[in-house]
Amino acid sequence: MANIGIFFGTDTGKTRKIAKLIHQKLGDAADAPVNINRTTLDSFLSYPVLLLGTPTLGQGQLPGMDAGCEGESWQEFIDGLSGMELADKTVALFGLGDQVGYPDNFVSGMKALYDAVTDRGARVVGAWPSAGYDFNTSAALIDDRFVGLALDQDNQYDLTEERLDSWLEQIKTALAA
Repeated sequence: MANIGIFFGTDTGKTRKIAKLIHQKLGDAADAPVNINRTTLDSFLSYPVLLLGTPTLGQGQLPGMDAGCEGESWQEFIDGLSGMELADKTVALFGLGDQVGYPDNFVSGMKALYDAVTDRGARVVGAWPSAGYDFNTSAALIDDRFVGLALDQDNQYDLTEERLDSWLEQIKTALAA
């Protein structure tokens, strides 16, 4: 087992593709990505480093039954973290959104994941600058930086590889610790 677990929620499959690309770039340092609805709490908690990815649905929601998904996803998994302690975990987040179609909630789902892990004591790394995006608002902004890597596969797919490489380089030291 590697030190890094990659977990994602998805609705259309785009977040799964990014999770697979991250795994490819990290190689043996990370285990293969797992859809959050196909893991156990014990497996999730067994990793000291977690890379967590999510799309943003509707009005800034995480994927899950309340967001109209056909199956359980992040929302239900977070509910199961109630009472869990994550103080020994390092977490990096990546989120997908559509800044043109949903400019008022761009990658806002990342903030719900951020809150879920920081409320339980996890250390989050990998904040990402908001420059280079064109949106109105995002719940995932703190001090003009996203709480994790923001990707727009609908409108800026040509920037994904470059952004991903830069973000992984930025968090490499934190992931090794």
